Amino acid sequence: MAKLYFYYSSMNAGKSTVLLQSSYNYQERGMGTLLFTAALDDRYGIGKISSRIGLQAEALIYGRKDNLFEMARTEVAKRQISCVFIDESQFLTKEQVFQVSEIVDCLDIPVLAYGLRTDFQGNLFEGSERLLAWADVLHELKTICHCGRKATMVMRVDEQGEPIREGTQVEIGGNDRYVPVCRKHFKEEVLQLSQTAL
Repeated sequence: MAKLYFYYSSMNAGKSTVLLQSSYNYQERGMGTLLFTAALDDRYGIGKISSRIGLQAEALIYGRKDNLFEMARTEVAKRQISCVFIDESQFLTKEQVFQVSEIVDCLDIPVLAYGLRTDFQGNLFEGSERLLAWADVLHELKTICHCGRKATMVMRVDEQGEPIREGTQVEIGGNDRYVPVCRKHFKEEVLQLSQTAL
């Protein structure tokens, strides 16, 4: 029975690497995969999923108005698809998470969505919030803070490496703009709160 999986983490936990390796595992066994990535993130080219370690694959792009269920159904009519993978799934809308659940429930194809849980201010993204609520399986991919603790938060930084505390939720960037940090350092550096201040 197909399921909806949500693999979430902070920045730099290897989400795209795991996605690409998992897709390769299917393909190596002769099973077709369908990859989606957000139109917003074109750092490595339009319609490409790339990892920091050099892995890369072509993907269909989705914007906020696209219907992922219809896009998947069109692909299923052309070829056999054993699994659907979604990169940058935090950018999905609530409606698109419903559409993704329809791929699982109506087409009986597993969907593996990979994305950030929270933004640089500690708030859930729309897609992540709905995936946390609707996914059959939740799996955290882990990375570490500069202090050695598990990093669960994302800190946006400026050119000098100083924390940015205000701005739009979405600003595309990589290691030059975002740093994974633990909750303690997120509170101290982004919220400027310490335990004694609470």
